[in-house]
Amino acid sequence: MTTQTVERAYALARSGQYGDLNKLKDRLKADGCRAVDALLAPRSIRGHLEAICAATFKPVPTE
Repeated sequence: MTTQTVERAYALARSGQYGDLNKLKDRLKADGCRAVDALLAPRSIRGHLEAICAATFKPVPTE
């Protein structure tokens, strides 16, 4: 399950829907993933995910 959580985090980061890591973590927790904070705590993983979110985020336009 832990590998799946990390893989899901990377997939969500690449989706362009999350502008920061906290929102991505909230989504993982809402999806039922466990130990999200601990799994994404290592600096290398956190840094990669933050960079991916920043590079791919596309805000939804408000009308």
